[in-house]
Amino acid sequence: MLIGAYKSVSAQELYVFTEPASNMPKKSIGVRITNEGMFNYPGYVSRTIPEVMIGFSKNLMMHTQAFLSDMDGKYRLEGGSLYAKYRFLSLDEAHSHFRASAFGRISTSRRPTYTRDINLEGDNSGVQGGLIFTQLLHKLALSSTLGFAHAFENSDRQIAGMPQPKNMLSYSLSSGYLVLPVVYKDYKQPNFNVYLELLGKTDPGSGQSYLDIAPALQMVLNSATRIDFGYRFQATGNMDNRYTKNMYLLRAEFNFFNVLK
Repeated sequence: MLIGAYKSVSAQELYVFTEPASNMPKKSIGVRITNEGMFNYPGYVSRTIPEVMIGFSKNLMMHTQAFLSDMDGKYRLEGGSLYAKYRFLSLDEAHSHFRASAFGRISTSRRPTYTRDINLEGDNSGVQGGLIFTQLLHKLALSSTLGFAHAFENSDRQIAGMPQPKNMLSYSLSSGYLVLPVVYKDYKQPNFNVYLELLGKTDPGSGQSYLDIAPALQMVLNSATRIDFGYRFQATGNMDNRYTKNMYLLRAEFNFFNVLK
């Protein structure tokens, strides 16, 4: 949920399945490698997501991602994505703060369409926008996200008889708690964080929806290296053939500070 401090930068919320309203430090670069494994196929399949993040200022950051998987047989490059987030509100107090941000994403994917769910991190081409609100209260961080996604139509990849998704509402509620250190002394101390996130979507066209529960663990080392592990599973819903219905996530992230002029 947080690192004690990105050196001289105030604590940040580091959710596993969602983004917080806070941004990474300005003039910094982050590199991520994420592996997702899904068990709702006849056999196990996985996706690898290399990612580069850039903090242009305290209010603006951008991610660029590539998606590779063996979900359609041979392991291959599926597509990519650009994600930008702008923080437009900051309310700071001694041991708490509130952040509000707007985000946007554009993605491309060469995958065929099998499901009504719209996932712009590998499965669909489209655009998305939304708002994020994050409240930090000492060692507890709470965050909510509201988003709207539109999938691009592509007759070459839309399979006859399969759902052809157009629009999707997404929403989430995330909580994280800093377990260790009990007493913060300096930024070199390892941090151990626990999370519980609720991840939902609704197709306004059909009324189908789902809600996933996603617990996760996180270790942050030297306020620069981050290791995440989480698993999401469906609590309720009637949207069939989802890729992310039973999925683990394993991620390593490395941050480099004050590297941009």
